[in-house]
Amino acid sequence: MLPSGAWAKRKPRCRRLGWVRSDARGTMWAGQEGLHHPHPHTVVRCPSSSSSSVSCSGDSEEEDMGLLEVSVTDIKPPAPELGPMPDGLSPQQVVRRHILGSIVQSEGSYVESLKRVLQDYRNPLMEMEPKVLSARKCQVVFFRVKEILHCHSMFQIALSSRVAEWDSTEKIGDLFVASFSKSMVLDVYSDYVNNFTNAMSIIKKACLTKPAFLEFLKRRQVCSPDRVTLYGLMVKPIQRFPQFILLLQDMLKNTPRGHPDRLSLQLALTELETLAEKLNEQKRLADQVAEIQQLTKSVSDRSSLNKLLTSGQRQLLLCETLTETVYGDRGQLIKSKERRVFLLNDMLVCANINFKPANHRGQLEISSLVPLGPKYVVKWNTALPQVQVVEVGQDGGSYDKDNVLIQHAGAKKASAVGQAQNKVYFGPPRLFQELQDLQKDLAVVEQITFLISTLHGTYQNLNMTVAQDWCLALQRLMRVKEEEIHSANKCRLRLLLPGKPDKSGRPISFMVVFITPNPLSKISWVNRLHLAKIGLREENQPGWLCPDEDKKSKAPFWCPILACCIPAFSSRGLSLQLGALVHSPVSCPLLGFSAVSTSLPQGYLWVGGGQEGAGGQVEIFSLNRPSPRTVKSFPLAAPVLCMEYIPEPEEGESGDESHVATEPSATVHPTICLGLQDGSILVYGSVDTGTQCLATCRSPGLQPVLCLRHSPFHLFAGLQDGTLAAYPRTSGGVPWDLESPPVCLTVGPGPIRTLLSLEDAVWASCGPRVTVLDATSLQTQQSFEAHQDEAVSVTHMVKAGSGVWMAFSSGSSIRLFHTETLEHLQEINIATRTTFLLPGQKHLCVTSLLICQGLLWVGTDQGVIVLLPVPRLEGIPKITGKGMVSLNGHCGPVAFLAVATSILAPDILRSDQEEAEGPRAEEDKPDGQAHEPAPAPASHVGRELTRKKGILLQYRLRSTAHLPGPLLSVREPAPADGSALEHSEEDGSIYEMADDPDVWVRSRPCTRDAHRKEICSVAIISGGQGYRNFGSAPGGSGRPAPCGETDSALLIWQVPLTL
Repeated sequence: MLPSGAWAKRKPRCRRLGWVRSDARGTMWAGQEGLHHPHPHTVVRCPSSSSSSVSCSGDSEEEDMGLLEVSVTDIKPPAPELGPMPDGLSPQQVVRRHILGSIVQSEGSYVESLKRVLQDYRNPLMEMEPKVLSARKCQVVFFRVKEILHCHSMFQIALSSRVAEWDSTEKIGDLFVASFSKSMVLDVYSDYVNNFTNAMSIIKKACLTKPAFLEFLKRRQVCSPDRVTLYGLMVKPIQRFPQFILLLQDMLKNTPRGHPDRLSLQLALTELETLAEKLNEQKRLADQVAEIQQLTKSVSDRSSLNKLLTSGQRQLLLCETLTETVYGDRGQLIKSKERRVFLLNDMLVCANINFKPANHRGQLEISSLVPLGPKYVVKWNTALPQVQVVEVGQDGGSYDKDNVLIQHAGAKKASAVGQAQNKVYFGPPRLFQELQDLQKDLAVVEQITFLISTLHGTYQNLNMTVAQDWCLALQRLMRVKEEEIHSANKCRLRLLLPGKPDKSGRPISFMVVFITPNPLSKISWVNRLHLAKIGLREENQPGWLCPDEDKKSKAPFWCPILACCIPAFSSRGLSLQLGALVHSPVSCPLLGFSAVSTSLPQGYLWVGGGQEGAGGQVEIFSLNRPSPRTVKSFPLAAPVLCMEYIPEPEEGESGDESHVATEPSATVHPTICLGLQDGSILVYGSVDTGTQCLATCRSPGLQPVLCLRHSPFHLFAGLQDGTLAAYPRTSGGVPWDLESPPVCLTVGPGPIRTLLSLEDAVWASCGPRVTVLDATSLQTQQSFEAHQDEAVSVTHMVKAGSGVWMAFSSGSSIRLFHTETLEHLQEINIATRTTFLLPGQKHLCVTSLLICQGLLWVGTDQGVIVLLPVPRLEGIPKITGKGMVSLNGHCGPVAFLAVATSILAPDILRSDQEEAEGPRAEEDKPDGQAHEPAPAPASHVGRELTRKKGILLQYRLRSTAHLPGPLLSVREPAPADGSALEHSEEDGSIYEMADDPDVWVRSRPCTRDAHRKEICSVAIISGGQGYRNFGSAPGGSGRPAPCGETDSALLIWQVPLTL
């Protein structure tokens, strides 16, 4: 078994918590009644965060900021200790004891760190004479540390009593809920986080101006047993709650269902995640303000940029240190320099990083004690709509290259050849030129091949075999060149910026090339630039509003952005009603590297609907282009009521099949199931396989099919008469056995309006009751009442974490139920969120629900869409924030909300160097261009061979081996020796900044992203009648719609990539 400290010593998992907006004060949880906080008389109520923004400039003494002096007793409480392990414990109980030991050890270490901040730094600085730091500055630097220590000292006392009785109770979750759900904890930590940047700037300034203070910090670090700096100690409160979350996740994994601690652990996980999300968001906003202030200081007070930055209307979306590179006309690297690039919501700013050369050695010493914020000198800024991302091979794209002179920023002047061609080649464009040369050569060789085929005689060295070999070798060289271009694109950000016109009035554009630290950073920049431009459109200014706030508030950066509104059906003459929508992702991206990060999720949207009493129709949209377009439309005998996308079974995804070209019949392809009003169930193949109808059947009694869901074992159909039909899975090309009669279960007397498939159960709703069935045996486990009114039906169910949110056929409330105990946990009234948009509307009904990436989407019968933040982890998905209301909606009820996702392949995220160092070579090309089978599998050896200048893939034919000239070959020869071939002067490598591939300029380590396996592109689609903007007039008439008010329309929101 693991020793008690092994859990604490193991390497922590990296998990990024998303940002969730919520109330400043968290609401107390209903399940907390009956929980008692140990030592209630010691709880100290801190003042509100009115003093959270603390500022201190120079040595000016300010008024008392309302600091609360808390006396932490010097009498140490008994340290929590686990007794000897009893006999007969289960393996899970043993692991839970070890995790508890880790919690105790981690908390003890944290409390000691807080005490060190006060005893080793704050107290000596306050008592020191002469003072190297004024008392006022000391109060600012160590703001709220005492209160945080007090909170955790109380928690440690309660933890001791809980540890003492562990073997009899085995409960810890309720202690976390009671200790960290209080608004006092949020207030204290919020004040600390908001003040952290200010505290560090005071320390930095004191280090630069007061040598005695710098010497004091160095002496304290040397004397400490672990050599942790003051910064290292003070950053621990910011890291504390993510550490708690990891420990509680481990505890929850080892707590079986039915255990008395399980629900408490889930609630505790929710409380801690919500708290961490709020602190993350506050830290992000504080850092954003600090970055903009630092940038504003570098701009002249009279400049227009200064006025823009100080107007308070700018949001910082992204800022990062990138390496600007300048290339010569032969593609060689001339120079490189680090720049700080700021992406604001309507502007792009580039600044030089100005480290003072004076006292350079002293600054290095300071930077080891506290991070030094660099000073900036603005190099250029430009309005966002005028910035264009230009990829290799796209130079003649969206601008008029005949009338625009492109110059490279940083180049002294363009070469004569470059000016003559109206273009300056630098870096990767040479690769594109080489690819064009290969294409021209291939065309010539194909002509030669045709001429050789007309020869009447037979010649040993001039025949069709040799000519076809030449063609194959050139095609392979083209594929290799495309891969090099693709690799060069992975970390190279090329921006086309407007410049001043020349003397003749012709506009001049400047091309700026940045090297990003890794491919993920490149994707982030391209994605955020694209979405920021969309965010400047009229319909997104603003696109979301927070209820009960003034309408000046900006939507947070994580809010989805309305990308487009399109008619749902191409046949405008028919008044077709929407029924359902599913997204069918493609197996591999069809777009290039950057296009993937700006486009909607790759794949196809299947939209089904029909006309009451008439036929149905399916419209298929392709998302593989910059804007969605219809690729197929076909009629059906009856209206479509529901759809279900069935992915490939997971068993087929394992093995080495990805490296071998398999026959189409050998694998089970994704399918789309349709349920019709006439009782038909249709199974279609995906667009990639021809959209064929693979199977069809009729439901028992020809009952309308209201909902479809699938599990690993069955396809479930909820019917109008209250019957649940279960079709078993088969191993053939059609995944379900639709020919044999299905297993029929009577759930209730009314229609089954919605189904929910969980890991080991299926939930079916009939009227106000929900029946829980075993997913394998189909036996009824239990049934519960979700609503007290018999006339109300459960219409929608969505799962997140350990909870299920439900909506009903009437009323504006949604309810949360626990997946394990079926307990009713929370109820939210949506109408209170929409009153400011619909002032006279009293009756509101929820018509659709969706949970995606920590956001609960709620569609209403008035066309309004509400967005509520929910926790993402394994806890209870309760709602604590106000959420946001979309100003873009429909003229009628929101018929459905659906999500489209596509996964960026892992090799897209790997740099060229990482690919070469990978454990195995991969044949798949991320941009999906290599459709023709290669005669031999590509490997990194071959890639290195083609990278060396003058080396071609050799093709050794005995009849031509003696002839001069480079030898062509479609087969790859084994390298003559094992030595690595040297890189050419331009090889598409992102590591050309330094000799050591792991080190960048200025000896900055290259950040790797090996732990991240994939990145998800997400879009949300709502369907309903017409389009309406609620933000124009008080009456809510809105702006003119792109389609008629009665026409079915789709609104598509793009979600920023979660990086």
